[in-house]
Amino acid sequence: MKRRSIFVDYLVYVAVRFLTTALSIFHVETNLRLMRGFGAAWFHLPHAIPETRVPAWLGRLGFMRWLVKLSNSGNKLLSRFREHRNRAEGHIRMAFPEMSPAQVSATAKASMQQLTMLAIEVLFGPKLITVWTLTNYIHLRKLDEALRVLLRRKGCIMLTGHYGNWELLGYALAVLGFDIVAVMRPLDNEYLNRFLLDQRERSGLKLLYKKGATRAAGDVIESGGALCFIADQNAGSKGMFVDFFGKKASTYKSIGLLAMEHRVPIVVGCARRLSLEKFEYELCADRVIQPEEWDRQEDPLLWITQEFSNALEDLVRKAPEQYLWIHRRWKSRPKDEVEAAGNQSVPH
Repeated sequence: MKRRSIFVDYLVYVAVRFLTTALSIFHVETNLRLMRGFGAAWFHLPHAIPETRVPAWLGRLGFMRWLVKLSNSGNKLLSRFREHRNRAEGHIRMAFPEMSPAQVSATAKASMQQLTMLAIEVLFGPKLITVWTLTNYIHLRKLDEALRVLLRRKGCIMLTGHYGNWELLGYALAVLGFDIVAVMRPLDNEYLNRFLLDQRERSGLKLLYKKGATRAAGDVIESGGALCFIADQNAGSKGMFVDFFGKKASTYKSIGLLAMEHRVPIVVGCARRLSLEKFEYELCADRVIQPEEWDRQEDPLLWITQEFSNALEDLVRKAPEQYLWIHRRWKSRPKDEVEAAGNQSVPH
């Protein structure tokens, strides 16, 4: 693994803090419009800008080598950005074969804009949302059963996906006074990671690093808290493969194993954007999986994993443009599929 530069990490942190301060003088809706424009540029420009070609003889001139390096770096960056759009469109075509090419492109563009807008909301959401202002920005919908589970304070597992504002669900519930603990992977940049942790913890949201979280996760549930996961992560070759939009996707077993061990409900919900023009969301939990349901199943772990994956898919289908389609959800493939493909590469 390449060693990180502390100096570069600190410069990135300073740049983010400066940008946050500069943008804070504008209304959040102005910033969202700006970021929506950046998302559109991310979608369109890499395909509109041709790669640069620097003549080989120019690179042999010592004082011009910087130009060759700059050209190569720019081409690599453009290639990566093109890959983001291509991957998003490929995933959408796979998930929604009934969509026309124009609909696929429009959904991919909106998805990439959603991500750039989310970046602003992560920075400014904790400042905007307090117990006094929450209802200005967030509407509670279809939460009756989920709230009953939370109010019993006997422990539960809460799941969402890379959909809508996946940071907002746990944060808003913590603002309302619930004991919410979110499992996360720390950022590689320690300075930026600490900054974002401070932002999230202002509401009382507690955070648990994914690595080595097994014992602590059980303690959270046993103490009556809600343990939150982003459940559509690729779990690699050791994960459990279940259907997600008709294609096998590697999914973590730990969610189902924890639920079975502690016999607690699994709440599947989201924070769905209601408007492109302003910071406005609805919180909903369309599915609560109760222990009594998996007791009747022949393979409870497989059933739980498939059931919450189905619930996440149902959420995405209601507003597919809000899903993170550049996410490599289907990267890992089942062993039998890899063996059947032989030496051929399997698209993901």
